Amino acid sequence: MHVLVTGAGGHLGRKLFDHLAELPGFTVSGLDLRPVDHPGIHIADFAAEPLWAKHLAGVDVVVHLAGDREPTASWESSIRNNMEATLALYHHAIEKGVSRVVLASSNWVQGDKRFTNDRLNSQTPPGPVNAYGASKLFCEQTGKYFAEHMGLSVICLRIGWTQWTHGNQPGPHMAMGRWGQEMWLSDRDFLSGMTAAVTARDVTYAALNLMSDNPGMRWDIDETTRIIGYRAQDGAPAQVGMATRLKSGLKRLLCQVVPRRAEQSFPDW
Repeated sequence: MHVLVTGAGGHLGRKLFDHLAELPGFTVSGLDLRPVDHPGIHIADFAAEPLWAKHLAGVDVVVHLAGDREPTASWESSIRNNMEATLALYHHAIEKGVSRVVLASSNWVQGDKRFTNDRLNSQTPPGPVNAYGASKLFCEQTGKYFAEHMGLSVICLRIGWTQWTHGNQPGPHMAMGRWGQEMWLSDRDFLSGMTAAVTARDVTYAALNLMSDNPGMRWDIDETTRIIGYRAQDGAPAQVGMATRLKSGLKRLLCQVVPRRAEQSFPDW
């Protein structure tokens, strides 16, 4: 199986690239906006001229991690680097005979549920609260169209929090209070979930959560297990002290009064 990873030089992309390259029966290539010191990873700007599309020839599955990953991303960047880039990728994947795209989506698709008690799964109505979340919802919905009408299998994974720092260990150092800690995703669960999405059989379209099995979290990963066979190996309960409770309470109040200003001014609360 030939898997192409976009954003292959990034934090998550390089981990997945190296992991898949070690598995028997896999050929792995990659694309990234910036030069990467690896002969199998090529330069590509997905929102520019589609010279990169030639690298899709012979590819079975694309794992699309490239894009602006910041919750504070501007509308300009979210449209160019997430919406337009992903739409172009879907089109060229069809033209080149790619059978599946695994899309890196985000928990921000349901960002309005942060201070509710909703169970979060594919049936929970979306409610993005920023341009980034809206762009990921667009990528999911256009993926659903390509799956239903163009024959492209699309699996969207709403990826939890894999940190750049602290060795990606969970704890109260994580921003966004309980919400942030409960979406923790360990490195090995990330790799396991992505590999499951790449290899799953008979999936036309799905939008699934990808978190570790964190006690008390509202994200449903049972359907992720049922549909693609993902089984979390890690998990950690949230550690919420008084300071975090106060900040979360203030953020809840601000989101009720001035939701857009609150998200822009205090994104890490």
